[in-house]
Amino acid sequence: MKFHYSEYAQNDLQLREQLRYLTEFPFKSYALTKIHGESTILLMGYKQILLFLNMRYLIFFATLLCLTISCKEKVEAPEIATNKKANNGLAYAEGFTIEVFPTHKVLHVSNPWPGSEKTFKYALVKNKKNFATQYSYDAIIEVPVKNMVVTSTTHIPSLEMLGMETTLVGFPNLDYISSEKTRALISEEKIKELGKNEDLNTEVLLTLEPDVVVGFAVDGNNTTFNTLRQMRIPVMYNGDWTETHPLGKAEWIKFFGALYGKEKEADSIFKSIETTYNEVKHKVASAKTRPTVLSGAMYRDVWYLPQGNSWAAQFIDDANAEYLWEDSEGTGSLSLSIEAVLTKGQNADVWIGPGQFTSLEQMKEMHAAYAGFDAFKNQKVYSFTTKKGATGGVLYYELAPNRPDIVLKDIIKILHPEVLPEHELYFFSPLE
Repeated sequence: MKFHYSEYAQNDLQLREQLRYLTEFPFKSYALTKIHGESTILLMGYKQILLFLNMRYLIFFATLLCLTISCKEKVEAPEIATNKKANNGLAYAEGFTIEVFPTHKVLHVSNPWPGSEKTFKYALVKNKKNFATQYSYDAIIEVPVKNMVVTSTTHIPSLEMLGMETTLVGFPNLDYISSEKTRALISEEKIKELGKNEDLNTEVLLTLEPDVVVGFAVDGNNTTFNTLRQMRIPVMYNGDWTETHPLGKAEWIKFFGALYGKEKEADSIFKSIETTYNEVKHKVASAKTRPTVLSGAMYRDVWYLPQGNSWAAQFIDDANAEYLWEDSEGTGSLSLSIEAVLTKGQNADVWIGPGQFTSLEQMKEMHAAYAGFDAFKNQKVYSFTTKKGATGGVLYYELAPNRPDIVLKDIIKILHPEVLPEHELYFFSPLE
């Protein structure tokens, strides 16, 4: 709306009153024109201000308008953490950071799935109702969390190591869980079945009223997560599976430590794992031999094996062995023909991770070409899929990302048994 004043604003007091009237309506669009002698004032919503004044009013209006704007408008500035270590002491994990502020913490997840371009930002606060902020977040979570839903078995060990497994109230496809401790809670019906990760049973989930749902995704198109957000259930992405360093995956226990207010415990647990890992890595570095390693298996006439920058390849390198495809670029898997693998890997000393096979005979029945590899002939084929939970969940898939120290010990025992004579294989078994 537009106001016209003419010839009656005769002094500073009247001009001040006109501006006071305008400041009582800060959200309306208006213009005021005042003609008094040679002076003209045009005000437009505080943001476009043209002043044509004689020197009598110039200083007065400039001062008053500055005060008005500073009171009515907020200028958003970057949040400044109280600790200069924005990554909160993270040494290996590259997919998340934690910032600490006087009233809250902010957990950033930057790589929840391969190729993700967005960094997700989560505020961890003591009391949601009292948390006022001018910044936007993908979720605001009240901590310490009292109950939660997770969607990957790799999340289970972190909860157990922190002593918080009883806060788990729901999980998709409970049969995948192999941990005896968590399976006992399932038997007591303290953890509810939620269907599939891509299609969670939202009706059951809503009755659980979780403080947060910790999910994983292969892309950003999980419609169930979008539905939960609309229902005001906080959803957080956990990207532990995209880490390529074995200790990087394990360091995600600090993600859960922040949610439970158990940062010190999480740091202590991780340091113990890190110390053991580096100790055995250093110990095997002096081994006199460097065995060659083949990996993977065929699926529909295509051989899939880890790429050279992958998590699996890092284990072999740290165990002082030569992975035959260590020079390949990438962190996923290679797709090769049987001929290509035979040419390069026929004489490999050891075969680690031959898919889902549980015996040499089963392998031979599936593809006779397997019998042409030296590792097969010498019964040097080791699998991690033979050890399962009560309902068929593979222990390795659940626990290995959290306990890379045990995985490395196993691989060293396979490749350099003399280095760790007392160690017994935990995840792996030789196929017979």
